[in-house]
Amino acid sequence: MKKDRILWADDEMDLLQPYILFLEEKGYEVVTATNGKDAVDLCQKETFDIIFLDENMPGLSGLEALALIKDIDPNVPMVMITKSEEENIMNMAIGNKIADYLTKPVNPSQILLTLKKNIHKKEIVTEHTTTSYQSQFGRIGMQINDSLTYEDWVDVYKKLVYWELELAEADNGMDEMLQMQKADANITFTKFVRRNYEEWFQKPETRPLMSPDLFKTKVFPLLDNGDKVFFILVDNFRYDQWKIIREMLSDLYQFNEEELYCGILPTATQYARNSIFSGLMPLQIQQMFPDLWVEEEDEEGKNLNEKDLLETLFHRYRKNYTFSYHKINDSNSCERLIDQLPRIDSNQLNVCVLNFIDMLSHARTESKMMRELANDADAYRSLTLSWFRHSATYELLKAIAQRGYKVVFTTDHGTIQVNNPIKVIGDKNTNVNLRYKVGKNLSYNKKEVFEILQPAKVGLPSPNVSSAYIFANNDSFFAYPNNYNYYVSYYKNTFQHGGISLEEMLIPIIQMEPK
Repeated sequence: MKKDRILWADDEMDLLQPYILFLEEKGYEVVTATNGKDAVDLCQKETFDIIFLDENMPGLSGLEALALIKDIDPNVPMVMITKSEEENIMNMAIGNKIADYLTKPVNPSQILLTLKKNIHKKEIVTEHTTTSYQSQFGRIGMQINDSLTYEDWVDVYKKLVYWELELAEADNGMDEMLQMQKADANITFTKFVRRNYEEWFQKPETRPLMSPDLFKTKVFPLLDNGDKVFFILVDNFRYDQWKIIREMLSDLYQFNEEELYCGILPTATQYARNSIFSGLMPLQIQQMFPDLWVEEEDEEGKNLNEKDLLETLFHRYRKNYTFSYHKINDSNSCERLIDQLPRIDSNQLNVCVLNFIDMLSHARTESKMMRELANDADAYRSLTLSWFRHSATYELLKAIAQRGYKVVFTTDHGTIQVNNPIKVIGDKNTNVNLRYKVGKNLSYNKKEVFEILQPAKVGLPSPNVSSAYIFANNDSFFAYPNNYNYYVSYYKNTFQHGGISLEEMLIPIIQMEPK
């Protein structure tokens, strides 16, 4: 087995022999140098796993040697060791991106800890994460089977996302086991939704926080309290995607509330987002404001009336707050909104809908290159983080923080990577969504779907008297028998929404304010 190689440069090397023997007994190979120049020369000829540099060596100092070695091998971790505790030396060392900083006299445990942090961290983290998840696997499985309430399912999903992110970092092959557990959770969650969804609308007091409740419970209380609010809705945004951008936002904001609310069915923009902005279920929108509701078969955009729907919500609740509405489809429109911030400062509420994640999801379906870039959930998260880090959206959130707004950050639905095709037959008026279908002549296997034969009972409109809704569960998607093989190969492993899954229905809403 290959030994980890250490280069240790110090002009008092003879005094460090006990440390060298200690490290060799621990299985390390230690190469020594008594000055900075020799250390640099060794780095030009050999490779090392970590380098210890004494800061105060005659001739070439430790800091000077560090800079030269960085040019030779910028990735090798380097540890600065010094007798001095002067702040400027520490700052220069840290500014050169050292891995660690130790002050003499050092002890063997300090050295060993530094080696573990910088050479063995990944293996230690992987081993610890593997062991921890294995010990939790059985408990989570029992919790999945015992979950009887919405709160139970929120807790299950949070744990699954936590371990999904942890195992992705560990890269230990355990993610396959987790995906099996998530699939099992989604199967059981679907049964929970089937048992309870209709009752939530017959007895609204028993239901969880849902799409039409967001403004009256999360936005109006802030406005009533005199706060200036920015409501930001990111279309097609999952809880795991929120978790990976949260750390970046934590430098700007403190998080007052972080919840998962339940998106309505279908978990699709036409229904869920219109429900959020109107404070109504889709059937109520169709009945009360028929000119603002767009039917499935209509060709016009399904979310062109969000500002008008929000005005009806304000009117019903007798709220006279001034507000602006902005739909962001690209970085240019986001930059324009940043420029407009001084002009819209007088509004008590500013609403912003960001469509980038939705476009990313569709691009991943349609583009072969995007499929390669986001071939699984971990890659999809990574792409989201990369976008956010360099996006105008991040700059917008910085600008909003500087202006002192409280922010309600949320989404209208999540998305799931589909893999299992289900055959369905419908007439030409049947909608095209892969995760739900609505029509009057649908043919399908009842065991494979969640069907709603009386849409009015769950607040959904009926295009025809005999219309029914069916929803795909877990990672399934609907495929027509015509040209079946092509259709399946084209959509398999793409990210879709509209059906029932933890990822689509349990979605984040966060209240945050600038630090």
